[in-house]
Formats: sequence, C-alpha cells, structure tokens
Amino acid sequence: MHYCYILLSSKSHTFYFGSTNNLKIRLTLHNNGEVRSTKPHIPWKLVWYGGFQTEKEARDFELYLKTGSGKAFAYKRLVNVALEKDFSSGRRSSPKSKKTKDT
Repeated sequence: MHYCYILLSSKSHTFYFGSTNNLKIRLTLHNNGEVRSTKPHIPWKLVWYGGFQTEKEARDFELYLKTGSGKAFAYKRLVNVALEKDFSSGRRSSPKSKKTKDT
C-alpha cells in the first residue's frame, strides 16, 4: 500500500503534501527534523491520508494536491476540519498559494 498524506505544522500553520509507502516512519522522520523541507516547521500533525494500490497513483495524487486546483480541493474537501481547529488555536488567515513572477 502507498499513501498520499497532508501534514499541518503546529508552529507555522502551513500544510505539507507528501507520499510514502510507510506513513508511520515518514511522519517520524518529519518530526525528528530529518526532512530538510519540513525541519523549520516542526512539530507536524497528520491531518489526512489516503491509500493507493501503486506508488504512481500516490505520487500522481500528491502532485495534483500541489497544484492550485489541488490545494483548493484539499482545503475544501480534505482538511477543512483541521483548518477550523487551526483557526480556533491561532491561525490568522487562510492558506495562500505562492505567487510567481510573470516573465
């Protein structure tokens, strides 16, 4: 079984989208600071995960969640309860997508 997952940082109130074949070990790696991209935002809480038959399906869904429409879907359908709890404990604004420069 392969998994796509969403983490919420208790420190910075940001979401992280990832995929793995061992969810427990991967969450431990994130919270032990062994993943460079998530280390500054420790501690992390698992707020959603989905199981997939193949690694490709899990990776494809992770890549979709990292797109603008994928984030909109995730915020509306997958992590809305986590967002509500996060607002009640200190979040000041909705998640924002990164802006890119026009070339």
